[in-house]
This record gives sequence, structure tokens and C-alpha cells, in this order.
Amino acid sequence: MIYLDTHVLVWLYAGDLKKISKPAQKFINKNEIYICSIVRLELQYLFEIGRITVESKEIIIDLSGRIGLKICDKNFNIIVNGALDLSWTRDPFDRIIVANAALNNNILLTKDKNILANYENARW
Repeated sequence: MIYLDTHVLVWLYAGDLKKISKPAQKFINKNEIYICSIVRLELQYLFEIGRITVESKEIIIDLSGRIGLKICDKNFNIIVNGALDLSWTRDPFDRIIVANAALNNNILLTKDKNILANYENARW
């Protein structure tokens, strides 16, 4: 079981595999793939501000069918409790995404340098 950061999901949806490292592609091909539920909201936010051209719902439905993407159902209150301790970032999405993966010490695939430097199970 691995988790994907939002940008990885966007690149997978777009079929832009050249942006995804070879080790990250191997993790994706060999594991069950999950996202934190907040990724859905971040995708919608990116759509609303014009950074992506497809709504969150469409991306999730597509990748659920294509790669078996699943949405994590961990207790959100517990995730937020974990996010309260992640003072190394001001980004609320990153705090929740990392806290979600950290609950069970799961791998989080991300290219985000700040996450890679601060979450021991972040990989790229």
C-alpha cells in the first residue's frame, strides 16, 4: 500500500510518465495505490483556480478504473491530530497528506522536496 501526492495523481491522469521517476513508477506498478481524501479537495481547488483543466471527480473515477486507485478511509480526526505536529510546512494539504500516510508509516510518493526532507517514508 502506497499513497500518492496530488501532483503525482495529476501526472498519472495526464499520462505524463516522464515526470514520474523510475523508482516511483516501480512503486506504483507493484503496490495498491491510495490517496488521502483531502487530495480530492486539492484537485478541485486546482481546477477552480485554473491550474488543471479537469474536475477532481473525473480524475478520481478515471484513475480508479485505470490503475485501481483507492481513497483512504482512515478517520479524518485522527489524521488532523497527526497534522497538528507537522510544523515544517504551512501548506494544509501537505500536512494532511503526510499525516495520513504517516498513520501506518506508509510510503508517500512525492517530488516535493520539503516532504522528502521531512517525512522519512517519502520516496521519489
